[in-house]
Amino acid sequence: QRLQNPAYFVNRPFSALEAELIKTGFEVLTEAGYEPVNAYFECLHEMKLIVDLIYEGGFQKMRHSISNTAEYGDYHAGPRVITADTKKAMEQILADIQSGKFADEFLADSKNGQKFLKEHREAAANHPIEPVGAELRNLMSWLK
Repeated sequence: QRLQNPAYFVNRPFSALEAELIKTGFEVLTEAGYEPVNAYFECLHEMKLIVDLIYEGGFQKMRHSISNTAEYGDYHAGPRVITADTKKAMEQILADIQSGKFADEFLADSKNGQKFLKEHREAAANHPIEPVGAELRNLMSWLK
């Protein structure tokens, strides 16, 4: 029953969604020839700034605070990335949580030595964004 809680809906798709957006954006930029440091800042560092603005004053404060180019991109590109199919996938994730399917999958993986979790954890740790981020965070004295 505990794993059917709506809080798991927030934890499962949204935290994964943010990570996937950041990683995929980083990959798209670096594969297009952008320097990894620039891709990191554009995809990860800027995400925190945007989220902080939304947290402080909602979408309106964020849109008021960013450039017109960025705001235009928000309206133009956002719906091209987050589509009706994305919403359907999120609805299915919620249905899986409510039905207990997610709990069953999670518990089965735990009984299997967390194979799925460990494989994905290792792949995430080895993503090319990780060493770039570690190097940059090392230079950010305010994070120490």
